[in-house]
Amino acid sequence: MRIPHIALIVSSLVLASSLSLAADKKDAAADPVVKKSDSGICHEKGSPSYGNTKKFTAFATVDECVKSGGKLPAGQPAAAAPAAPMVKKSDSGICHDAKSPSYERTKKFTEFKTVDECLKSGGKLPK
Repeated sequence: MRIPHIALIVSSLVLASSLSLAADKKDAAADPVVKKSDSGICHEKGSPSYGNTKKFTAFATVDECVKSGGKLPAGQPAAAAPAAPMVKKSDSGICHDAKSPSYERTKKFTEFKTVDECLKSGGKLPK
């Protein structure tokens, strides 16, 4: 009649591991990458005020936090806006935008902001 005892031990182990997994998930949810404090400041994990921030909204990235209306802490530089892709007019006069198969290979070029500007300067579209 040892079988009931084995079943009890197995079910106890299953319950213990389930509780452990639930605790791990809770800890992960309670420890987001970015916390936006009630005052609207976005604190990244590892920053000086991250651990002190108890009332917050969780975010996966600083960008998401800032886009939600959050601010970076004082003294932290704002993320640089991505540069608009340039148009390259090759030495042979062909205007390559970022979608052109030759864009990355074009090393000697004159830079333009738009394809229209490149064409107005005497450039041509690729074939």
